Formats: sequence, C-alpha cells, structure tokens
Amino acid sequence: ALYVGSESHPYAVKPSASIVGEAIGATPFLFSVDTEFACKAGTAAMQFTAGQVLSGMIDYGMAIGSDTAQGAPGDSLEYTAASGAAAFILGRKRSEIVAILRDTLSYTSDTPDFWRRSTEKYPVHGGRFTGEPAYFKHVTESTLAFLQKTKTKPSDYTYAIFHMPNGKFPRTVAKKLGFTEKQLEKSLVVEKIGNPYSASSMIGLSHVLEHAKPNESILMTSYGSGAGSDTFSFETTSNLPRIQKRAPSTDSYIRRKREISYIHYVRMREKLE
Repeated sequence: ALYVGSESHPYAVKPSASIVGEAIGATPFLFSVDTEFACKAGTAAMQFTAGQVLSGMIDYGMAIGSDTAQGAPGDSLEYTAASGAAAFILGRKRSEIVAILRDTLSYTSDTPDFWRRSTEKYPVHGGRFTGEPAYFKHVTESTLAFLQKTKTKPSDYTYAIFHMPNGKFPRTVAKKLGFTEKQLEKSLVVEKIGNPYSASSMIGLSHVLEHAKPNESILMTSYGSGAGSDTFSFETTSNLPRIQKRAPSTDSYIRRKREISYIHYVRMREKLE
C-alpha cells in the first residue's frame, strides 16, 4: 500500500500516489490513494497503513506527508512557509522495525480555521481563531485522551512531537500538557525549515528517530485545520542504531537548504500576476 497525504497535490484530478508508486516500482498491484486533511493528511496516511498491516491485509505500506505551504502575498502564513516531505514504511518484520507503534487515537471536529475553495488560489485563515479553539484545543484534547486511554503520563515519554505551524505553538502546548523543553527539542525542525504542512510532525518524528536510542518512548500529535489531531506512541527497538546508519540524516537534508530573497521566492511561486 502507498498513501500520499497533502493539501498541495500537483493535480486537482489525478492521484499523486500512483506517480510515486510507479517511480519506486511498486505498481501495478498496489493499494494506493491520496489523502487530504490539511496538515495531518500524512499522519492519517500512517493510520491507514498501520490498520492494513495489523489486519494482515498487507505486509508493508508506505505513508507519505508532503506539502508546499501556500499563502497569499504579504499574508502572515508566508513567515513560516516551507516545502518538504517525509515517508515512513510500516510493516511486521521484527528484524527491520526501528519503532513499534503502540497505539493511536484521533480527535476531530468541524472547526473552520483554515480553508481554500477550489476556485481560489490562496487559502484563508481565521487569524487568532486558528490558535485557541483550533490548534490548541485539538492537540490538547487528543493528547489528553490518548494519555488517559494508554494510562500514561508525560514523564513516561522520552520525546514529544507536536505539529509545528511555528516555533511558539508546540512549545506552548507542550508546557500546558506537562512536557519539558528537553522532551520537545529534537522535534523542533520548524526553526530550521519552517512549516511544510503535512510533513511537519512527520519530519519531526524522523529527526527524533535519528537521535533516539533503543527502548525509548515517543509521543506524537499532529494537527490539521478543519480540524483534527492524530496522536501516536512509539517505542524504539534494538534495530534502531543499525538502521540509523543506512541513509542520509534529516539534518543532512536540512543543510542543503539555500536562502533566497523574498522577490526570488515570489517569482518561483508565480505569485506575480
């Protein structure tokens, strides 16, 4: 199975998942579809994949979160606009598993804090409304319900990851929930790359896994406008150090970034009519 979560798919009518599947040689016998739920489309894809793996329907699946952040010229969204992607393979082969998915839970409501109709070029947001009744309520309620469901507390986790629209929101919600700066610091890639929407919390997870050690616990809560949050817990395994050495690190990808002027950015994004 292969799922691509995004709100900036290159085609309005044509799946991204089939393109990726073809590129990696996974077609033609492939469960595949695009998912969309603002910035949590990628973590929703992880839940779909996990469900199929645990049911025995598939052996392996890939869940991708990928986005090019959108914002009207001069909008506050441009301050943290970023592009990025993260992909996770979920499967049952114990010798290859670097982190065991212990549980997941979602919290959803119809909260219109961020939207874009099909005929509009740029999304619209509710300003301050996007904070308290949207991001903070959903991330908080999802995480609290998850802690209650799993009978765990913040101190039981080595690392915590919360969706990063900016550097302030995840710190605020972590403190409110009782998580420390130390638990959060390895996830805060937003301060280096900005907010790549569906890839935000997933890149945070990737960065945490590169610094984690075996038998450590990770809590992650994503957030997508519209609105909802997905919370997960993972426990790292003894396979992690071996797998960490196999591929370029998240930091190595981040170091490839190139700073450009705002004028260059506007031209690249074709924002000038």
